[in-house]
Amino acid sequence: MADQLTQQIIGAAIEVHRLLGPGLLESVYEEALCHEMSLRDIPFARQVAVEVVYKGRVIAGQRLDLVVADAVVVELKSQRVLPEAVSAQVLSYLKATGLKRGLLINFGEPRLADGVKRFSL
Repeated sequence: MADQLTQQIIGAAIEVHRLLGPGLLESVYEEALCHEMSLRDIPFARQVAVEVVYKGRVIAGQRLDLVVADAVVVELKSQRVLPEAVSAQVLSYLKATGLKRGLLINFGEPRLADGVKRFSL
């Protein structure tokens, strides 16, 4: 069951992929997606620092690609085949942030719809 916000994010990503196609660097897609979301008035934060706590010690250094509307973690990739660990990465980000929804968007797919994976806790 899709919600309106994730649909808006996916719609913006599809527009970026439609215009740029697959094969570019992840950073290019991130920049383009941020621009597209700005054009659509979708609020977001880029490269958000997340702290991981291990046995009471805070470990910094983890960064999320995007957090949209303080509600959805968005992890961007640009690979033909994604390793299994990427899904675990998104789930870890959700746990670390306390957010409930996540999207993994892989711009490396020929058809972007095949590169979108939704997560919820």
